Amino acid sequence: MNLSNEEQKQYNRHLILDKIGEEGQLKLKQAKVLVIGAGGLGCPALQYLTAAGVGTIGIIDDDTVDQSNLQRQVLYTVDDIGKSKAATAASRLSKLNPFVQFNVYREKLTNQNAITLFQQYDVIVDGSDNFVTRYLTNDAAVLTQKPLVYGAIFKFEGQVSVFNYQGSATYRCLYSTPPKPEESPNCSDIGVLGVLPGIIGSLQANETIKIICQIGEVLANKLLMYDTLSMRQIILNFEKTNKAEVTELNKDYEFFCGIKTVTHEITLEELQNNLSTYNLLDVREYWEREEKHIGGQHIPLGELPQRFLEVHTSRPVVVYCKSGTRSQHAINFLQEEFDRVTFINLKGGF
Repeated sequence: MNLSNEEQKQYNRHLILDKIGEEGQLKLKQAKVLVIGAGGLGCPALQYLTAAGVGTIGIIDDDTVDQSNLQRQVLYTVDDIGKSKAATAASRLSKLNPFVQFNVYREKLTNQNAITLFQQYDVIVDGSDNFVTRYLTNDAAVLTQKPLVYGAIFKFEGQVSVFNYQGSATYRCLYSTPPKPEESPNCSDIGVLGVLPGIIGSLQANETIKIICQIGEVLANKLLMYDTLSMRQIILNFEKTNKAEVTELNKDYEFFCGIKTVTHEITLEELQNNLSTYNLLDVREYWEREEKHIGGQHIPLGELPQRFLEVHTSRPVVVYCKSGTRSQHAINFLQEEFDRVTFINLKGGF
């Protein structure tokens, strides 16, 4: 395999760079990388992996572009609102580098597709924003023996590490059990500094390039922690543990992470057809409520522990939020306080 004249022009700054050169660029061209999520972390990781000339890039994401994404997901514009993230990202990135092949998966990563997908790629980049996908991604990477480039963000802080690289520690060595759902809010609940995913996603791309080109010191058995407010950067060492051994995929990662309980669900259509049957409880923030709502009582999730006795329980209660996650947290709490009340989650949120 050789580089064409146009590719040599495209990658000139790599070709004249020691430790990469033509040999390294050919490794990048031959490499196949799967990026999970085309959101805050996925956008910068995808941009720099595309620019670097990774030959085949897979993008898996079942989400669509929302206006609130534009504050940090810089691949998209207002014209993309409502469109598939994976497809839109691939279309835009192909204009950055026509020498890259994109495989688009407009679907959610699940137990059913993870192993088959991972087997097709050399490196997995985790740009997900939830513990369910992180544990699934880790386990599938271990079972398919693929290095996993991990990134996570929280408000003003971020983390980067490389798992399962040449026998190194895995995500479960660092986080053997998931936190309680109420202890792990995502950016839609608590916010995130817009530039933070750009920094962390770029670092993920950097680790991926190092793995492919076999250069530098990969962040295996190490966790890089970055604080944008103080600009402090710390690297913590951790070890591989036999307790984190993975022999098969978990049958239900949502249950493992404490998100899925014995909870009834109802679709918005079903709810609207039977509104008189239920009481409604909106657990979103005040600004979300002001923008749009479907009625019912309003108690933000953060205020529920102090105000749960205010909940109207004369009929089964349908709890709703934006995506269905906060409402599930609310139901988990409310079920502990009310023995004989039926709480129903609005599937997919509002």
